[in-house]
Amino acid sequence: MTTADPTPVVDPTPTADPIPVADPAIAAAPAPAPARPWALLAELTHACPLHCGYCSNPLELTRRSRELSTEQWTDVMRQAGEFGVVQTHLSGGEPLLRPDLEQIITAAESAGIYTQLVTSGVGLDRARLSALAAAGLRSVQLSVQHADPAASDRIGGRKSFAEKERAAALVRDAGLPLGLNVVLHHENLDAVDDLIELGLSWGVDRIELANAQFYGWGLLNRTALLATRDQLARARDAVERWRERLGGGPDSEERPAGAPELVWVVPDYFDGVAKPCMGGWGAVSLTVTPDGTVLPCPAAASLPGLDPPNIRDRPLAWIWDHSRAFGRYRGTDWMADPCRSCAQRDEDFGGCRCQAYALTGDAARTDPACRLSPDHGLIRALADDSTDGRPAITRRAPVRAERVGKLS
Repeated sequence: MTTADPTPVVDPTPTADPIPVADPAIAAAPAPAPARPWALLAELTHACPLHCGYCSNPLELTRRSRELSTEQWTDVMRQAGEFGVVQTHLSGGEPLLRPDLEQIITAAESAGIYTQLVTSGVGLDRARLSALAAAGLRSVQLSVQHADPAASDRIGGRKSFAEKERAAALVRDAGLPLGLNVVLHHENLDAVDDLIELGLSWGVDRIELANAQFYGWGLLNRTALLATRDQLARARDAVERWRERLGGGPDSEERPAGAPELVWVVPDYFDGVAKPCMGGWGAVSLTVTPDGTVLPCPAAASLPGLDPPNIRDRPLAWIWDHSRAFGRYRGTDWMADPCRSCAQRDEDFGGCRCQAYALTGDAARTDPACRLSPDHGLIRALADDSTDGRPAITRRAPVRAERVGKLS
C-alpha cells in the first residue's frame, strides 16, 4: 500500500504537439550533488488483511521474520530526522499489524517528522487510535475499493467496508486529518461520482483518486485492471464537475472551508506524457522496505543489477550520498535520446525507470508512456485494447482478519 503524488488532470487523449528540443550543449548535464530528501515511505510490513488485485508490492513479499525490529525502525526515524526528512508515510501492507507502531511513531515525532498512517482501517478501534494519536500520529490516509460495500469487499478480497466506515468515523471523531485514497481501475472507474459522495459523507479532508499504476501484483493483473478511454473521459469529466462544485483543485485558493481537496492522479498509459519518476530518481524521497532495503522509489527492487543497500549495513546519509543504486539514474548523464536532447528531461526525468524495464527489459530506455519513445507503440497497443472483462486475480496468502485484531 503506497501513496501517489498528486498530478494535474490532463486530457487522456494523446496530443500531437511537439516537445521542444534542448540545446545540445547542455543536454547532458552531470548529476548535481544531491539535496537532502524531505519524504520517507516507511513500509513497515508486507502483511495485509486484504488481497487487492492491484497491489503494487513486489511478487515476493518479505516474511515477518525478516522485518526490521522495533529498535531498527526507531533508529531509521532518528537517522531520517537528522538527515532532513520532515514527513513519513507509515505504510505496508497494513502497518496496524505492527504491535510496535506506537513506538515507531514516537520515534518519528521525537525526530521532528510528521507522520501519516496509510491504512486499510481493518482492525482499527478507538483504543488503538487513541494510543497512536498520543504517540504523535498527525494524519490518516484510509483506503477504500468502491463506494458500494459489496463491490468494495469483492475487490479487497474480504469483507472490510464496514470496518473502513467505522475507522473513518473514529479518525474524524479524534480530530485527525483524514484522507481517502481510491485506486481506480476498470471495476470502479465508473463509480467516481459515488466515491466522491462517499468521501463527503465520511467527512474526509482529502480525496485522492489514483488511477492504477502497474507494478508488482498489479502488473500481473494489468489486462483486467486497464480501463477504457471512454471510462477515463467520463471519470475525468466527473472530477472536473465536482471541482467546480467544491471550489477548485488541489492547488486552488478558492476552495471553501470544509470542502475536501480533490486529487486526480493521471493514468500515464493514455495521455502520451511520462510521469515524473518520484520527482526525480533519488531527488526528494526514499523508501525503506520491511527488511531494511533502501530504495529510490517503491518499485526499484524490480530492477536487475541495482543492488540496493540495506539500512542494517549502511546509514541513510551514506546510502543517499554514495550508494550506486541512488546515483544510477540521477541527473541526465545516463539518458539516451530522445530524453537526452529533450527540453522536458528535467520535468519528467525520462519517465519511470521501473516501467521502462517492465515493458522493454531496459531500465535506461525512455519510458514507453512518452509519445516520443521509440517503444510508445507498446503502451498504445495496451491502451487501445479494452479490458477483456476478466476479474483481477486477488493477492495470495492474506493475513487472517483475526490476526489483525489480536495485534491491534
